[in-house]
Amino acid sequence: MARVLDLVALRSFVAVVDAGGVTRAAGLLNLTQSAVSMQLKRLEESLNLGLFARAARKLTLTPEGEQLLGFARRMLALNDEALARLTSSSFEGEIRLGVPHDIVYPAIPGILKRLSAQFPRVRVNLVSSFTVLLKESFAKGELDLILTTEDAAGQGGEELAVRPLVWVGAEEGQVWQKRPLRIGFKDTCIFRRKAVTALEAAGIPWEMAVDGESEQAIEATVAADLAISARLTNAMPQGLFPIETRGTLPDLGAQMICLYAAPTLRGEAAELLRQEIRNAYCC
Repeated sequence: MARVLDLVALRSFVAVVDAGGVTRAAGLLNLTQSAVSMQLKRLEESLNLGLFARAARKLTLTPEGEQLLGFARRMLALNDEALARLTSSSFEGEIRLGVPHDIVYPAIPGILKRLSAQFPRVRVNLVSSFTVLLKESFAKGELDLILTTEDAAGQGGEELAVRPLVWVGAEEGQVWQKRPLRIGFKDTCIFRRKAVTALEAAGIPWEMAVDGESEQAIEATVAADLAISARLTNAMPQGLFPIETRGTLPDLGAQMICLYAAPTLRGEAAELLRQEIRNAYCC
């Protein structure tokens, strides 16, 4: 079985070095001089090494002691950081994050996993909805941080990226060639207005094949080649594919991915979450 160094003894060892002697270190550690001396002796015995060269009543580190000092400082720093992260109230709490359902993947699961690993006592409550609804909840103070897909950032929004908006349908689907064109959008989807406006400007007759509140029903209908819809590139749900229309359908332009943070959102965990989101979505 591998031996384990005693962190208490290492802390005494570092204190003695920094204080320049056992007596002063004992006072700083709130221990007796004999207790500190015993810890140093046990540490030397466990390593079978001399850590101090005791000459002229002055403690001087041996070469082995100098080498151990660097390790000891790093080990104690890691120990203190781990305890702070796991027990300090500064690293706990709740962050309410809102993300449009069509850009949750692939970035958000990895971001949340990494945040949880570094701040296990911070809870992130993820809300997946549409931009219109997310902005309403954010304005009411019900969300701390939101991503949106919109034409441009609103007041207080940070523009992260511009992504093309494209027509999507079933793999090798044919419904996009029929008229009236059957489309499917949730009634609160911000892409719905853009798609309808583009079709009407191009003089293409259309009908709403499926709408309402169920995004899963819309995606299933599109995947079955019963309608088409619109999505951002790099954010395709399973079973949906970009349609190569070769100019038959109007161009939908692009959408801005934006980030909004509440003024009350502060702390190291919140800043890490914001930076992770920037790294994942900026381009």
